[in-house]
Amino acid sequence: MPDQSIPEAGTVEAPPGEAVSENAAPREGISRRRLLGTAGATGLVLGAAGGAVGYASAPAGATPLTSLGEDMAMFHGKHQPGITEGLQARGHLVAFDLAAGASRKEAAALLRRWSTTAQRLMAGEAAAQDDTEVARDAGPSSLTITFGFGNSFFSRTGLEKQRPASLDPLPDFSSDHLDKARSNGDLWVQIGANDALVAFHALRTIQKDAGSAAKVRWQMNGFNRTPGATSHKMTARNLMGQLDGTRNPKPTESDFDKRIFVPASGSTDPAWMANGSYAVVRRIRMLLDDWEKLSTGAQENVIGRRKSNGAALSGGGETTAMDLEKTDAKGALVVPINAHARIARPDQNGGAAMLRRPFSYHDGIAADGTPDAGLLFVCWQADPLRGFVTVQRKLDRGDALSTYIRHEASGLFAVPGGAAEGEYVGQRLLEG
Repeated sequence: MPDQSIPEAGTVEAPPGEAVSENAAPREGISRRRLLGTAGATGLVLGAAGGAVGYASAPAGATPLTSLGEDMAMFHGKHQPGITEGLQARGHLVAFDLAAGASRKEAAALLRRWSTTAQRLMAGEAAAQDDTEVARDAGPSSLTITFGFGNSFFSRTGLEKQRPASLDPLPDFSSDHLDKARSNGDLWVQIGANDALVAFHALRTIQKDAGSAAKVRWQMNGFNRTPGATSHKMTARNLMGQLDGTRNPKPTESDFDKRIFVPASGSTDPAWMANGSYAVVRRIRMLLDDWEKLSTGAQENVIGRRKSNGAALSGGGETTAMDLEKTDAKGALVVPINAHARIARPDQNGGAAMLRRPFSYHDGIAADGTPDAGLLFVCWQADPLRGFVTVQRKLDRGDALSTYIRHEASGLFAVPGGAAEGEYVGQRLLEG
């Protein structure tokens, strides 16, 4: 789990250094929820002695809560939604395999249906046909739906010559304990929203839209902290209790697009991948019983950062540059040589970086009492060989965190650029 940070979900107007999605729609006016949040921030109290009723005073400088339901991402854009937006409270990852005998024609029809559905649902509208009304009372709730193609898709549709070299299978890693039935797939869909029913509605509608053209290969459910649950925007925590994502690349950085998106020209990728990205998906189980036996200090040495605020062990705050050479009174490195944050740093990996956008998961308790819980790791990069593979190889050779995690499923998907008005996702591949 490389040490890089991401902005909080639902951000439209962000402070300097935080992401503003190209797919985010501006909001107008003031909602009832936002008005109440503002009242809370000013410490409004209603009622008399013996029966005080009202809103507790928020911490100084806190951002008032806003309506989650009205936040909306746009389907059409330069890039697909669900990449640069912040973390959402609920997510579903699902892979499909094309049905036997399904051709390029059926695949194109399916992507056309899925794109129409994504556009409607992301706008807070009902599905075009047979809507289940699960999300009837909700707004868009920052819903994003993202589509990608797996390596096997191209041979199934006779498009081998259009398969990107970057989609070659990932190498084996020593921490892998992969379940093939829950890995890879012809097609991949990422669904995220800030309301669980909105996310489920999208999942169910996408599955129904597949019809006889494709069947579900695997599906995983995830979650994050709900936006607004903390008094201020902050880096998310994972199920180990650590701030997870402190050094994520940010859209404000000059080389962000170069690292994350395939350029429209000058690339070795096929033309249909212009403005697209590559998603690596890993189901990483956290061995929480073992992890939680460690003292806080031991956990911090494994990560290389303070559990309380994400600051490097070398000092400062969360964003203070890590001093890799700093030693203690005994001459030992303050940030251990095998600390996760040290090994995963871009400057320790030839500048390799990826945009991490994960979900936590919990799939119940095993018979022996251990939780089946961890991270649905999703990372985005223009080149997975230079991004994920470079960093994971380094982690594989001595990351202290590897003792406490296990990679149980994996996938790599080519995610084309966003669809223009009147287009469907993947049209330039399927009709090119």
